[in-house]
Amino acid sequence: MCTRRPVFPTPTGSSLSATFLLLALVSATALQAQPRARELGIPFTGVTGPLNAITDVPGVEVGHRTLIRGSGKSSVRTGVTAVLPKGKRWAPVFAGWFAGNGFGEMTGAPWVVEGGTLGGPVMITGTYSVGVVRDAVNRWFAEVVRQDIPWHQPVVGETSDAFLNDAAGQHVTSADAFAALNDARPGAVTEGSVGGGTGMVAHGFKGGIGTSSRRVTGGYTLGVLVQANYGVREQLTIAGVPVGRELRGAERERGAQPPADRDGSIIVVVATDAPLLPHQLERIARRVPMGIARLGGSASNGSGDIFIAFSTANPGAGASTGVTPLEWLPNGDLNPLFQATVEATEEAIVNALVAGRDMDGANGRVFGLPLAQVQELLKRYGRGS
Repeated sequence: MCTRRPVFPTPTGSSLSATFLLLALVSATALQAQPRARELGIPFTGVTGPLNAITDVPGVEVGHRTLIRGSGKSSVRTGVTAVLPKGKRWAPVFAGWFAGNGFGEMTGAPWVVEGGTLGGPVMITGTYSVGVVRDAVNRWFAEVVRQDIPWHQPVVGETSDAFLNDAAGQHVTSADAFAALNDARPGAVTEGSVGGGTGMVAHGFKGGIGTSSRRVTGGYTLGVLVQANYGVREQLTIAGVPVGRELRGAERERGAQPPADRDGSIIVVVATDAPLLPHQLERIARRVPMGIARLGGSASNGSGDIFIAFSTANPGAGASTGVTPLEWLPNGDLNPLFQATVEATEEAIVNALVAGRDMDGANGRVFGLPLAQVQELLKRYGRGS
């Protein structure tokens, strides 16, 4: 039985920067050790890849830079996450984009829509840090990769971490963006309060980064990574169980005051090695809201629900001239990929919630999802194992 996790450390006074770094490293280690949704017996449909992560798609790498320091109104709870389609090199891929609700930002999206390609990484951060991260990506290609590339419009998505983070302080720097890119790796992806997800809140609980994957017909893999910062507590539904409503009722019975519901946002990155063309990848991105809806998300007026999908197939996607041979799946073969997108999106969000830990920040405390209570609710409704 899982119990309440400890409150995320909150350094105070004149703590040294070395202490902050140590806390961040310890936190990352603890987060990695947390159970994932399937380990709690939450039933999901579909067959996952070996890591159940976006990095199950060959070539995809993920890196985080997490910033945690200070307390009270000066709390820094932010960071940046990098998703590299083909590792640390310039290798454009076909891509598609869709906004379920446009109260948010993803730089570079117009060219993804117009040109059908993604030239570099997808970066995810807090709202006030989009500009510095965008500029850092081009510098990183020039100074670190040192690859002669054509004009590049970086893609940077955001969700607001202003409840827990001193967002106006704009604490993310170019060096932090460089660190996320340089630290990007294949393999297991740390979830929860890391990278761009550090200060995020979802369905009234601690949100952040989550990931999942699915194997589909034809031997292809589809993976999803989310930065979850959206949703109303009352609407949270897991495996068909009204978890949010039940937990809110339990809090009221104990005399506790649930946190106020608030608009938020969610960024979702979908990757696949299936050979898809840009218009098909837009169709994939359009299925993301169905996974969000399974959990009770409704794309509220103030929520930026923005999604991007890319395919690592077709190395000729970056050709600038000439006739280029391509492979693609007929539209009639896309149904398994649509289903995989819905399933992996749902599970990635739950993984983000499960990995969330109690956190104090600029405007108060946000609690992690109470895992033991969730398990009890699932069993009571006949949905837990």
